[in-house]
Amino acid sequence: MIPRTLFSEEHVLFRDAVRKFADKDVRPDLQEWEEREDTGTDIWKKCGEAGFLCATVDDAYGGAGADKLYSMILLEELGPLGGLGLSLAMHSDIVARYIQSYGSEYLKTKYLPKMVSGEMIGALAMSEPSAGSDVKTVKTRAERKGDHWVLNGSKIFISNGYHSGLVVVVAQTDKSLGAKGISLFVVDRDMPGFEKGKKLKKVGLRAQDTAELFFNDVIVPAENLLGEENKGFIHCMQDLPWERLQIAIMAVACAEYALELTKSYVTDRKLFGQRVSDFQNTRFRLAELASEIQIGRVFVDRCMELELKGKLSSNEASMAKYWCTDLQGRVVDECVQLHGGYGFMHEYEISRAWTDARAQRIYGGTNEVMKEMIANSILGKAK
Repeated sequence: MIPRTLFSEEHVLFRDAVRKFADKDVRPDLQEWEEREDTGTDIWKKCGEAGFLCATVDDAYGGAGADKLYSMILLEELGPLGGLGLSLAMHSDIVARYIQSYGSEYLKTKYLPKMVSGEMIGALAMSEPSAGSDVKTVKTRAERKGDHWVLNGSKIFISNGYHSGLVVVVAQTDKSLGAKGISLFVVDRDMPGFEKGKKLKKVGLRAQDTAELFFNDVIVPAENLLGEENKGFIHCMQDLPWERLQIAIMAVACAEYALELTKSYVTDRKLFGQRVSDFQNTRFRLAELASEIQIGRVFVDRCMELELKGKLSSNEASMAKYWCTDLQGRVVDECVQLHGGYGFMHEYEISRAWTDARAQRIYGGTNEVMKEMIANSILGKAK
């Protein structure tokens, strides 16, 4: 395999610490989390104590002020484990990042330390029943009333929604301006009128917290406006390359994990008097998958180099998100096939990898939207 050159010795030590944490505090509870469809909140506090939350947040607010490679390591090591990596990324590298990038000193001081410790879990409320990838069409409305805003609307498919302590809400503040009339607000669990629906039952990522959220005349203090009024769409777009690269990072890590599971299985499993790994079909299939995964790994690592320099474009991030999640889907499907009937049994990890992979092509902007954006860069917008 092509050696990776992104990481320093400190990064390698951090990865080792994450792996030990996963072996001790995550893997033993995975099956229970899957069955009850909830990780609970204790694991968040353990992550906080271990320094695995909001690593890139400035030390003035309790974070480590670390680079994004630490976030990448967490995604690679925890991403394949029931969606925990996804939940932590939403909390640490999207919600906390929004607050640190666009929040006032008041908002940063009030919320970031609690996010670093795991006391408050962060969520981003963007998707609505009638507005998914198209942020411009959100119907949740915030109306200014003196020293506060009145928020009304509903959100769906919200990661970390059920256990959320604070939510960054995307809302319309000036309908006449379209996309230029969108703003962001920080809503916390103590605000009257903010209600959480039931946890949504999903095909995959079953232990990962996903919920509906409702806002009924929620009084949001004026100081909880995040960033500039009517600049919410711009704020969201500025962070999209990193958000989509995170999905690609997790996709390649999950594909690698599925390949390792399958390598172990076909080496031990015997059929017609010989190991499954000795059949030419198995050997060729694994050779093909390993090659494609390596291609994805090199591309993602190069995208990460660009992101660290602030040079990753939305177009490149869209390519990474769509291609790597498609790759993940192909890999896990082939791996299930090589497991035979056992691959369809829930107690086998490969079955979870298979069902968990499906959502990767949907959230963060569907892969069809990614292709449309790439096509726009080549051909211009369709007429």
